[in-house]
Amino acid sequence: MSSVLPSSIRPAVEETETARVKSEYRPISSHLAIAPPVSVVIPAMNEAENLPHVFRTLPDWIHEVVLVDGNSTDDTVRVARELRPDVVVVEQVGKGKGDALISGFAACTGEIIVMVDADGSADGEEIVSYVSALVGGADFAKGSRFANGGGTDDMTPVRKLGNRVLCAVVNRKFGARYTDLCYGYNAFWKHCLDRIALDCTGFEIETLMNIRVVKAGLRVQEVPSHEYNRIHGVSNLSAVRDGLRVLRVILTEKRVRRTAAVPAVIGQGQVL
Repeated sequence: MSSVLPSSIRPAVEETETARVKSEYRPISSHLAIAPPVSVVIPAMNEAENLPHVFRTLPDWIHEVVLVDGNSTDDTVRVARELRPDVVVVEQVGKGKGDALISGFAACTGEIIVMVDADGSADGEEIVSYVSALVGGADFAKGSRFANGGGTDDMTPVRKLGNRVLCAVVNRKFGARYTDLCYGYNAFWKHCLDRIALDCTGFEIETLMNIRVVKAGLRVQEVPSHEYNRIHGVSNLSAVRDGLRVLRVILTEKRVRRTAAVPAVIGQGQVL
């Protein structure tokens, strides 16, 4: 049985419904909107000079920015708060990029989490491509500098070779079809953390995530991404040291059999 609203109250009801829709859906463009809130996690240590560029490229429709401060000695936190007063600052207790990301993930309130480096090498405008992949059915949107449309200005020939070799090993051992492995620009539904418990502290965190999403049977979609040069400062990345840590993770994960969901990730940071 259908009913028709009296003309006297119909405008008020329609206005309420419009307000509800606007509150639930965040417009990305004139023809695209999303419902899931998006959290962006940025691990940073002494990146005050780079943050203005990083924050400027972030879309205005994201739900929150979670900055994990690795005991910076410069004005990283102050600059972040000036640029975005609502930024969530997490004070890192441990050390390493992996530890920082784990702490940041735990502080996120959005349904989608995007990982972005603080050195200016990632273009925040690409976030829409990652979110589109997730809303379109993927569980994990994996950035790739070597997929069609991607690229890098930062990698040396030695690092490219190492990445290619390690990527081939992961594809062979775990049945993946990745074109890139050691890249920190990724996005995923927060509930995926229940399936890929993260327990490493260094740069190998990205490799661990890439392996565990495959072992967990999650749907992965690569997203072409362009990596730019770091704007200011010097990277802490060591091709040999971190390459060996990545290889160790690969060999260890091959020996570990994962047949059930694992506990959600627990961060060690304190939200300020």
